[in-house]
Amino acid sequence: MSLMTRRVRKRPELPLVPLIDVLVMLVLFAYVTMQARSGATLNITLPKVETAGKNEFRGTVTIAIDKAGEVSFNGKTVSDEQLMGLLREVHNVDKDIPVLIKADETTQLKKLAFVMDACRKTGLHKFSLQAR
Repeated sequence: MSLMTRRVRKRPELPLVPLIDVLVMLVLFAYVTMQARSGATLNITLPKVETAGKNEFRGTVTIAIDKAGEVSFNGKTVSDEQLMGLLREVHNVDKDIPVLIKADETTQLKKLAFVMDACRKTGLHKFSLQAR
């Protein structure tokens, strides 16, 4: 007589504790390396854009327009004439520098159009409008 031996197969297991440890470390690393954005200090509420992609920006030129229509260039409030002069200086340094425009969602279209037109007039064609 032959005995039929049945092999008991061990179920595969997924070690969750090490995966949770790695996930916690990634979240902690992301939190520590986050940078505070200047939009919060300028009291600007960015408009929502459903079809926008990632708002990655690696440039050094930021133009902000607040609710009252005041324009700031890299955090410093400037007049319209000063803005044109600063943009010309930026173009003289490097015409391919990207310009990020942060406009409050209640900003008049006229002011936003002026800033975009100023970028074009000075030869800076790589500008983008930030949204949330």
